[in-house]
Amino acid sequence: MDPYKVLGVTPQTSDDDVKRAYRELARKYHPDNYINNPLADLAEARMKEINEAYDMIMNERAGKTAGGASGGQQYGGQQYGRSQYGGQQRTYTGANAALYSQVRQAINQGNLGMAEQMLQRANGRDAEWFYLMGTVYYRKGWYDEAARAYTQACQMDPSNMEYRTALNNLNMSGGYGGYRPMQESNMCDFCVQLAICNCCMNACCNAGC
Repeated sequence: MDPYKVLGVTPQTSDDDVKRAYRELARKYHPDNYINNPLADLAEARMKEINEAYDMIMNERAGKTAGGASGGQQYGGQQYGRSQYGGQQRTYTGANAALYSQVRQAINQGNLGMAEQMLQRANGRDAEWFYLMGTVYYRKGWYDEAARAYTQACQMDPSNMEYRTALNNLNMSGGYGGYRPMQESNMCDFCVQLAICNCCMNACCNAGC
């Protein structure tokens, strides 16, 4: 595999342009875009190839080699698709097996509140827990929290391509610096606040302000 051809770049392409090419391809072929789509398996295989190509290029430029002393990783042996987030169903084992499956389903359905509540009931916090929580944070737009959770997942299970891909995508998208949105006020809250303001204004006027 020529990693430069996979990303559509050349050895002379700058690091920033390599990252830009990777980001565009990752957005295009990410399995989240192919949920319940007959092309899901093809997108999954393509995403694996893209990740491997990007890792090979960046490690080569950093003076590293796949399987060398700097990392000991054989990129071709990574399994991406079966644990990748998206239309594929992951098979879990352990105390939180059923819970994690339900959490993934809730996230896929966009029910982030339910997913977060279920994770809080988990028996312990392993790498998958941090990954799923990071995904909840990411979809809420809480990028700093997502980055911390994804990083923890990668540290606990460094060979998991799904976790690494999520963290890479977050890094490439420039998602750091996200913030928790301000709590939205409903119409009742607005009316109460308006009434308080009116009372204050009336009191001020009556007092000769």
